[in-house]
Amino acid sequence: MDYLKDKVQATFVKDRRAMKREYEEFKVRINALVAQAQKKPEEGWVMQDGSPWPGNNTRDHPGMIQVYLGSEGALDVEGKELPKLVYVSREKRPGYNHHKKAGAMNALVRVSAVLTNAPFLLNLDCDHYVNNSKAVREAMCFLMDPQFGKKLCYVQFPQRFDGIDRHDRYANRNIVFFDINMRGLDGVQGPVYVGTGCVFNRQALYGYDPPASEKRPKMTCDCWPTWCCCCCCGGRRKKTKSKNNKKGIKSLLSKLYSKKKKTIMGKKYSRKASAPVFELEDIEEGLEGYEELEKSSLMSQKNFEKRFGQSPVFIASTLVEDGGLPEGANGGTLIKEAIHVISIGYEEKTEWGKEIGWIYGSVTEDILTGFKMHCRGWKSVYCMPKRPAFKGSAPINLSDRLHQVLRWALGSVEIFLSRHCPLWYAWGGKLKLLERLAYINTIVYPFTSIPLLAYCTIPAVCLLTGKFIIPTLTNLASVWFLALFISIIVTGVLELRWSGVSIEDWWRNEQFWVIGGVSAHLFAVFQGLLKVLAGVDTNFTVTAKAAEDAEFGELYLFKWTTLLIPPTTLIILNMVGVVAGVSDAINNGYSSWGPLFGKLFFAFWVIVHLYPFLKGLMGRQNRTPTIVVLWSVLLASIFSLLWVRIDPFLPKQTGPILKQCGVEC
Repeated sequence: MDYLKDKVQATFVKDRRAMKREYEEFKVRINALVAQAQKKPEEGWVMQDGSPWPGNNTRDHPGMIQVYLGSEGALDVEGKELPKLVYVSREKRPGYNHHKKAGAMNALVRVSAVLTNAPFLLNLDCDHYVNNSKAVREAMCFLMDPQFGKKLCYVQFPQRFDGIDRHDRYANRNIVFFDINMRGLDGVQGPVYVGTGCVFNRQALYGYDPPASEKRPKMTCDCWPTWCCCCCCGGRRKKTKSKNNKKGIKSLLSKLYSKKKKTIMGKKYSRKASAPVFELEDIEEGLEGYEELEKSSLMSQKNFEKRFGQSPVFIASTLVEDGGLPEGANGGTLIKEAIHVISIGYEEKTEWGKEIGWIYGSVTEDILTGFKMHCRGWKSVYCMPKRPAFKGSAPINLSDRLHQVLRWALGSVEIFLSRHCPLWYAWGGKLKLLERLAYINTIVYPFTSIPLLAYCTIPAVCLLTGKFIIPTLTNLASVWFLALFISIIVTGVLELRWSGVSIEDWWRNEQFWVIGGVSAHLFAVFQGLLKVLAGVDTNFTVTAKAAEDAEFGELYLFKWTTLLIPPTTLIILNMVGVVAGVSDAINNGYSSWGPLFGKLFFAFWVIVHLYPFLKGLMGRQNRTPTIVVLWSVLLASIFSLLWVRIDPFLPKQTGPILKQCGVEC
């Protein structure tokens, strides 16, 4: 059906049909290439000249760089030069730690500095795409601001996802985090770096401190008469005159030399204000164009190499504040230098991964990287355009989602047990107190799984034993409890109204906080303690069960993992407790129903929070894996028997046990 018939000009319809036909042909060609690439030959891939591709062995291959566009002045249909398009693969050898994503990003930073040296970098995950053509322009409005831009380390965009069902059963969108928490941090020192959808200031990645703020000139008061100022401040005028003379000399020298200073960890390094012009041969001999202002405060060439590595070309690029390559640079030589900076041993005995670039030492290297920048005094900005800037795909089935949360929580535990823990790292630095509290929250939340597990278990215990979780409160204590409870509710309502988050999204977030807390967060705490303290790295296996549904088929795809056992055990415990409590009330009569309602409320509250987990566990066909049920029933039975045997609510006798003899004495 041509819905544009008789509504627009015929030329537009003709162009639209031609464009649609070209798009369909382009789609067929792309899909054919994808299908061909998925069929890997047994002997490995072969290059155009017949030689084997060096990357056939993904764990053992040399560094590879191929420039697709930009090397020979490629132009578009309008005659404008196309930007560079470069394929980069760092060198990999067995026995070397590649630091995964963080190591790859550091290698890419060095290669881009040698080949293009653009002042800003856009970081996207492989499963994300540009959804808003003006996204980078939005970031440039902040980074190129004449007053505030020099102090920004990055501009963070919210993550948005495709392919998630309408109800978002497992809170994959993270609406509460991206629309409430991150917006709140934007008013402090800036949002945390979340690993993707971020535009960086290259200078901040090199470990430089942000430029110091210029102090505003002091205001002079003209409300006092001149003779009073002469009498009161006559003794000071001689000193101020001498100071002014010194300042005048310094300002004159600064104008003559026209120098700018950079700071790295409290030390200053100077360079010429204008971009240096030098040949590649001069760069390789040393850093030409960077003169000394104060020898005591300058970093020598040897210290530069200890910090950035032994590449004069790269070192020179780090000092060019506005980016760009030196004039007369040879493309072939730059490619050789780029291959050198991605070699396997380039980062040895340097500060890469410690103070420069993406920081090593945690699975969540994004939190560490942003934290180090904020500690130096940099600020970040949260940009939320109406049209989402970038979109990606999220793991929408239960098992993959839990493993994603497990990886994030494990990284937080690793940071908590490292020297970069926000509880004690960089006190007295430039990190604001509220920003530090935000970073503390990002690393301690996995430990809340222990009290959360107790909270989800105690309602079932109360129903099985007939005791109540809440003691009798006095009138004053009840008022304080109600005031605290109401203040929490009001705060949540205000946050929802301010951010525009719906109640359904907030409720999904609450539900998955309980699901992830009693499973992934709990496992992350023990796994992190074993990994950091004992050096034991444990992995949880995932076994997939195929799904038959075409739309949202991944949602109903079940994968068996150990993380499913604790929530299943809690559901069984609370259901058994509900049945036991109701049965006991029926047997004991009308008077026992009143105290039962309070116990049932807490038990049902736990079950309602775990309902998405139960629904995902049952699957679309309501088939629960037998192994999960067996393990959960076994754990619930063991716990119930131990509780009956111990029964901590009953008073213990300390003296001898006296039995009735049966004879009247």
